[in-house]
Amino acid sequence: MRAEPVGSGVHVPLLHRELVALAAPTQVWSAQDGTMTGGAHGVFHGDWRYVTGLELLIDRLPVAPISTSEDPDWFIFRAVPLDPETGRPRSRVTIERMREVAGGAVTERVTLVNGGGEAIDAVIELSCEVAFTPVASVRAGSPAPVPISLEMEGDEVLVTDGTRTLRARSRGGHLRIDGNRIVVAQEVHVAHDDWFGITLELELIDSSLVLHGTDGPPLADELPRSGRPALDRWMKRAVADLDNLSLDAGHGAFPAAGAPWHMTLVARDALIASRLLLPISTGLAEGTLRTLAARQGVQLDPVTGEQPGRILHSMQQGVTDALRPGVEAPPVYAGSTDATPLWIVLLHDAWEAGMPLETVRELRTALHAALAWMRAATGDGFLACTDERGMGVAGKHWTDDAAGMRCSTDEVGVATAQVQGLACRAAVGAARLLDALGDDGEPMRLWARRLRERFRAQFWVQHEGIRFPAMALDARGRPFETLVSDIGQLIGTTLLDRGEEETVARLLLDDRLSSGFGLRTMATDADRYWPLAHYCGAIWPHDTAIAIEGLLRSGFGDEARNLAEQLERAAGTFDGRMPEVYAGYGMEDTPVPIPHPAACSPHAWASAAVIPVRTALLEGSASTRPHDRVAAVVGLVAHRSVDAPMRSTPPAPSRSRAHLHLVPSAPSALD
Repeated sequence: MRAEPVGSGVHVPLLHRELVALAAPTQVWSAQDGTMTGGAHGVFHGDWRYVTGLELLIDRLPVAPISTSEDPDWFIFRAVPLDPETGRPRSRVTIERMREVAGGAVTERVTLVNGGGEAIDAVIELSCEVAFTPVASVRAGSPAPVPISLEMEGDEVLVTDGTRTLRARSRGGHLRIDGNRIVVAQEVHVAHDDWFGITLELELIDSSLVLHGTDGPPLADELPRSGRPALDRWMKRAVADLDNLSLDAGHGAFPAAGAPWHMTLVARDALIASRLLLPISTGLAEGTLRTLAARQGVQLDPVTGEQPGRILHSMQQGVTDALRPGVEAPPVYAGSTDATPLWIVLLHDAWEAGMPLETVRELRTALHAALAWMRAATGDGFLACTDERGMGVAGKHWTDDAAGMRCSTDEVGVATAQVQGLACRAAVGAARLLDALGDDGEPMRLWARRLRERFRAQFWVQHEGIRFPAMALDARGRPFETLVSDIGQLIGTTLLDRGEEETVARLLLDDRLSSGFGLRTMATDADRYWPLAHYCGAIWPHDTAIAIEGLLRSGFGDEARNLAEQLERAAGTFDGRMPEVYAGYGMEDTPVPIPHPAACSPHAWASAAVIPVRTALLEGSASTRPHDRVAAVVGLVAHRSVDAPMRSTPPAPSRSRAHLHLVPSAPSALD
């Protein structure tokens, strides 16, 4: 992609240093001190940003922040006001600012506390800049606000664009309109050892929303502490974040993909997150299954990608990001390869985890339709993406752009190894479901067996002395001979035999994939590897978690624990809120994982990744011993074999491997 020229005015907002308070579908983004200064900052509701700035002034001067603290239901920002005459902090006076977010509502409370020996006079002013802007344009770095009207309506301010409405109220202050700003102000006289407060209350209304927040019970009761602080922090925050990401479209709760850009239904994200969470709850799984079944394809529509039996890819409130110049996805888009087998897998696994067979029976028609689509899409070959609208592979499978894979409008596109694993696991699980429902599961078992045979004959490659499953086959059946983390998602699917699973399990601990903080999406010696490239080197926690889940299912407890320790290490650095993705630099480059500046956080599947990690660390193989810092990165030499040799040494000089190049701060750093 060509970079925008300097001075173009396009600045894609970065998120890795920002603070978010959310209760789906509402979210508030700011700096860590609570101020809003541009970029992704603002008050969002659904697919729109309503407020772009929020400013607090005391006697017309900004306050000096001193701390930020978080409670499950609010944030508190503490600051000191400045003396208008000296510019120095006022003695024994503090400001406490509380931010509370609920679905469709945001409240800011400002309290001036006078701990001095004399009364003080001050002017408190809290203002918000209003601009109704589609989220897609904010994400693109070129916000495109629509025309709005602001007017006083009694003691309230009413803002609308004809579809969306913001109502502003205050307690303790006087509201006024100043251009596109809503201002609440109050002159106060505060006695010594006393306080005074004002509030700004925003109500956000969008009659076009089809996805709403939920008021159901929490995802899970508090689990017993593990004695591992980083894991416990991750677990606690993940459960809270998943509760705050929960949405409902009328068929039960499901997790929104992630904040701020994907506060909506993205099928693969919801299906994967719900599956990872099954050990603690089947509630989100049932809601996700029912929501997607209610929108399953029934006709052929080349515009949306709808096909009979196909599970949709995503729902939006309006026009979404351009997938490439001149091409935009519709509000409901079904052009995904992996969503349908993922739906079948979740239905089976939720039933195994305790979801009643009667619920499965209610979804029996959707199951048969999904299986018919998967069989038709696969034919006598592989499950591959077709591109009805010329969108490229965006929306097709989770590694949308790895190695430049593309689908054209007039042929079957690439077939990824990861999707074949899903299809095989879906077929085997469906066979068990069909048997339980009184149908005949044997045809699906035969279908899976034939898929395994084709996969074994065409996907396995030998590259630079190493045997592994190719990342994908192109439209002509030629393999992409690139080692990627997707191979970890094949374990436990029944696509591989035991010997093949052992080969893949060893490769996962090779230091080209295994970073010490999780699995890189692409091996470091690949031509297209770059640690900040989303699908060509960065680390996605859910990707590693799926590998851990499969390793546990297939009895590779030691390998699962190794990878789990890597994610636990990363979670400790991110204070328990795992981002959607982070850079693929390894422990030989940096002592802590490096954030990816554009990652969504919180994100549903990154949060849900804690469950297989917890299982591997607390319930995995009893024979597994914690590995030391180096072994966690490079794997165990004893696991090497002729079939799948591991390399813990750096790749050949002809390969470009990205490392951090740091100027040492002291001579000892060179030792």
